[in-house]
Amino acid sequence: MERFARLVGTVVGVPVALVSLVEPSRQVFPGMLGLAEPWAGRRETPLTHSLCQHVVAEGRPLVLTDAREDARTCDSLAIPDLGVVGYAGMPLTDADGHVLGSLCAIDTRPREWTGPELELLEDLAAACSAELRLRIVSLQREAARGEAATSAGRYRLSLERSQLLLRAADALADTTGLAEVSETVRHLVTGDLKPVYVGLVLVEGVRQDRLRRLVDARGSAPMEREHESYGLDAGWPTARAARENRTITVSDEAELARDYSPEAVAAFNSLGLRSAVCVPLPGTVIPLGTLVLGWDDAHEIDIVEQALLAALAGYTARAVERALFVDSRVTVARQMQEAMLTDLPEVPGIELGALYRAAATSDLVGGDWYDAYRLPTASQGGDDSTTADELAVSIGDITGHDMHAATLMGQVRSMLRQADLDHPGGGPARAVTAVEHANTRLSIGASGTLIHAHLRPCPAPDDASWELRWTNAGHPPALVASPGVPVRRLDEHGTLFHPWLTAFAREEYRDLLPPGSVVLFYTDGLVERAGTDMDEAIDLAGRYLAEHAGQPLSEVLETITDRVSGDGSGDDIALLALRIPDLPVLSGP
Repeated sequence: MERFARLVGTVVGVPVALVSLVEPSRQVFPGMLGLAEPWAGRRETPLTHSLCQHVVAEGRPLVLTDAREDARTCDSLAIPDLGVVGYAGMPLTDADGHVLGSLCAIDTRPREWTGPELELLEDLAAACSAELRLRIVSLQREAARGEAATSAGRYRLSLERSQLLLRAADALADTTGLAEVSETVRHLVTGDLKPVYVGLVLVEGVRQDRLRRLVDARGSAPMEREHESYGLDAGWPTARAARENRTITVSDEAELARDYSPEAVAAFNSLGLRSAVCVPLPGTVIPLGTLVLGWDDAHEIDIVEQALLAALAGYTARAVERALFVDSRVTVARQMQEAMLTDLPEVPGIELGALYRAAATSDLVGGDWYDAYRLPTASQGGDDSTTADELAVSIGDITGHDMHAATLMGQVRSMLRQADLDHPGGGPARAVTAVEHANTRLSIGASGTLIHAHLRPCPAPDDASWELRWTNAGHPPALVASPGVPVRRLDEHGTLFHPWLTAFAREEYRDLLPPGSVVLFYTDGLVERAGTDMDEAIDLAGRYLAEHAGQPLSEVLETITDRVSGDGSGDDIALLALRIPDLPVLSGP
């Protein structure tokens, strides 16, 4: 009980936390944190000092921003004597649903309780209730049997399983993706309940009429791939558990063959199982799916284990709901982000190539972007015509890894295009300055790094080179591979793009790109790794650029990304490359 109180204090962030059991004339504290004397020594108070009695009387949570302002509690002596102001109490119930007391978080000042804080408190109250139930069952069995050794063994088992619930509440609260939820549940139960198989199947489909199995990426159970999806009305015990919203047990193969489909029997045998239990994952309207555990021996599920599995399924269901929500947001953000990545224009005299690769961590979406478009000439002013031989290119990384970052990326990209169109002939530094001005004056709040460049062919008719003008706002340097010379870094740069750093003037730099030159722009996801020197990674990218400069640009970018970043990048990667083609070799007569 003390551990529950400490967990409440830690995860909710309050000075006082109590496990309070309410009796007819007093409340007692089997678990407490931060309570002052003399109450801490007595481990009890009269009901005149109890807000938890209202949780018991009403049979539901009591959440107060300020106990002094609530008619039920404003006269309680807990306010002056115990310092109670902010209060959040969750019911502690026995197996029959009777409220025994409250697991409560107490603040000595007004407190606006957040949704996540209350969810954590509710989860801990469910685990604490399970512990109380297990203790009740243990005591009942001890009294019935009268054997201290048996009682001690069951108590230890109850304690171990209550600790499993505590670990589950903590571990599943940090999960985000479905694969992580599945792996966490598998790790939690394998050590305590010792099943040889743990699986999750989830309800899906427009009509919520199908089940999809979460396949273990290690491939330890081939039947998961073979039977990855099946109907909610199929002859599987997992489907029945979800369909009927109740725990289904399978005692042996004969029972399975009698009540379920041949496919279920074959899958059961392929896993080497002799018994199994399927527990529905509670959802708002219908179950979210089923948690299934299987053993290679006859495993009897008693009432204690049923309660344990039901609580574990509840934690799992909340983690699944969160993962589905995160997956949905990430999918929408990625679709929006990828939709804003431009199709490259066709420009005579320049080859263009681009690559965008999402982070290996599925719950991240970022503000990496590239862009390329033709520029109007200064003489054309603001009309809609463009010239075929002037080009703007950009690469950037807006700070953040969420949908907000992706949204800001789209705004900055659009503003930069508008700035170029509104200032024909003004150059890249002027365009970036205009975007920074709008970012500050309109309180858009975008920050990050970028390179913005303009290209135009040299005016001399006998010179096939192109002039590159660029400005760099704190971005990793572009790389240039030209025939006959080592790869160069375009190291010139200014401060990063930020609404607080607009006092620094943007500088514009120039470089001449002879025929055969390849320029590589990239975001930091390519070269930035924990434990790896960034300069060494940039040099490595330069070597691969030089070695493969003659290949198609799409192959060049894939090669560089694969060999420099590998398969496990924790950040999005965007690359943009341009090449000035070699002059054709003229043969003699």
